[in-house]
Amino acid sequence: MSTAGTGTAGTDAAGTDGTDGVGGDGRIRDPRRLARYAGDLAAVGGVRAVVLDDGSERGVRALEFRTGGGLRFEVLVDRAMDIGVAEFDDHTVGWRSPTGFRHPALHETDAEDGLSWLRSMSGLLVTAGLDHTLFGGEVDAGHYAYPPKAAVRHGLHGRIANTPARLAGYGERWDGDRCVLWAEGEVRQATVFGEHLRLTRRVEADLYGTEIRLTDTVVNAGFERTPHMFLYHVNVGWPLLDEGSRFEADIARTLWQTDSVKEQGASHLELPGPRRGFVEQVYEHELTPGADGRVRARVANDRLGRFFELDVDPAEFPAFFEWLNAREGAYAIGLEPSTHHVAGDAAARGDGSMIWLEHGEARNYHSVFRFGRLPGGKA
Repeated sequence: MSTAGTGTAGTDAAGTDGTDGVGGDGRIRDPRRLARYAGDLAAVGGVRAVVLDDGSERGVRALEFRTGGGLRFEVLVDRAMDIGVAEFDDHTVGWRSPTGFRHPALHETDAEDGLSWLRSMSGLLVTAGLDHTLFGGEVDAGHYAYPPKAAVRHGLHGRIANTPARLAGYGERWDGDRCVLWAEGEVRQATVFGEHLRLTRRVEADLYGTEIRLTDTVVNAGFERTPHMFLYHVNVGWPLLDEGSRFEADIARTLWQTDSVKEQGASHLELPGPRRGFVEQVYEHELTPGADGRVRARVANDRLGRFFELDVDPAEFPAFFEWLNAREGAYAIGLEPSTHHVAGDAAARGDGSMIWLEHGEARNYHSVFRFGRLPGGKA
């Protein structure tokens, strides 16, 4: 941990006038000066380990991040280090579904014809993968060279979201006048005579910051050639999502949509309020990259004066889905960057777009979850 330069007892870290290390917003950014006011960084923000202790969530380890910039979120260590609670300026952003953050020991992967994933779907981020995403089905398993296992049957969005991580560490790190809050862990998806994939996830946020930086590395730690598919189900709920909230993205064209779009006619740009019996409307959009080569999609709420933005690299995630779920009691919108298009596993194998990882091969993903205040919005 780096520290500020030496000083004289009774003076500020870099001077005597009481202003050094303080930004124009009045926030202290010098570690030594901050230490003079607070014996614990937690007075401003930080990372705290907690354990959820009731109902179906009981026993789930979580890391609570507070940036001091209006952003608070939880990393669910026992659920692939996904992001559960996410709040900005005391407004809920991450979707809170009726399932809660269910303990993975309760998960039944093969139940309900592969749809049991929906029984633990909640929070800002639910990761899909590592060898399968999208709807389930049966695919050839000959590449694993185990005669009793001729095929693999997948459920919706794969297994990884209900797998606990091995926590490598967490905390706060000063680099000059910048303090980074961080956590890192490894999630293994492995079986004998099958896949052995490892996800290393690092989560970072700056003290006083308003964004989450996610760095994921997926590596084939096994010795058989293994398929890899990856998708982020990024879910925004009420109150940021509300009637009249806007979905904003530079859409070059819409490649595909569910039949429910035509049947229901709800706008995917100016979003509807909750509706009884609403059937999910799903779109695959081709997004136009910005000058920096990245693509962005956001949900904005003028009444609250707040927005949430997802920022990803299309070289890493070439496909993007919008999931509009305006059903009463499960009201949400999902922003879903994906390695593969909507047709899924069997189609990717058939058209050659499946990612096959040899032993030691890895794929890297660098994404930003950004929370902000609209111009003219409430402070």
